[in-house]
Amino acid sequence: MENAVILKPQDVVILLKLVAIGKAPWSYSRLAGSLWMSPSEVHAGVKRTIAARLASICKDRAIPNARNLEEFIVHGLPYVFVPELGEVTRGMPTGYAGPLLSSFFPASGDLPPVWPDANGEVRGQTFSPLYKSVPQAAREDDHLYALLTLVDAIRGGRVREREFAIQETRKRLNRYANDQKSEP
Repeated sequence: MENAVILKPQDVVILLKLVAIGKAPWSYSRLAGSLWMSPSEVHAGVKRTIAARLASICKDRAIPNARNLEEFIVHGLPYVFVPELGEVTRGMPTGYAGPLLSSFFPASGDLPPVWPDANGEVRGQTFSPLYKSVPQAAREDDHLYALLTLVDAIRGGRVREREFAIQETRKRLNRYANDQKSEP
């Protein structure tokens, strides 16, 4: 079992950020700043994702492997990084209550899932983010926020929400993969 790769939840956040920025240039320190992580955490996360074949090196930069990432998000993530649901708190909406999915899944009588966040404006049920800095990073990047809420709908949503989120995630990862292929 020497070659086992143990992914951490923040590794998924790093990959989603790389998808969100697309072809834009990045450095470990800039990526770390935008994710509210340390550069060493980001560097170690990228190394783990490469070892797990969720990313590869192309022209001296890490590129998420869209097909493998999709497979992991859809078939592995819900079982590996199970969300913890908790008390009622103020926070940032996620899953079906996030800005991307809320228009497709109108509010029911249930409290919406939220990442605990002192600056949050929604009262809901605590839904553990993949990493503690997710609310701050999502607040600064709408594309990342959308990807994270889709992933949370897959991690902990109802069947209809999960199916919709899976389709939307596939679309976005396919678009990312096609953009990478059209490299000049």
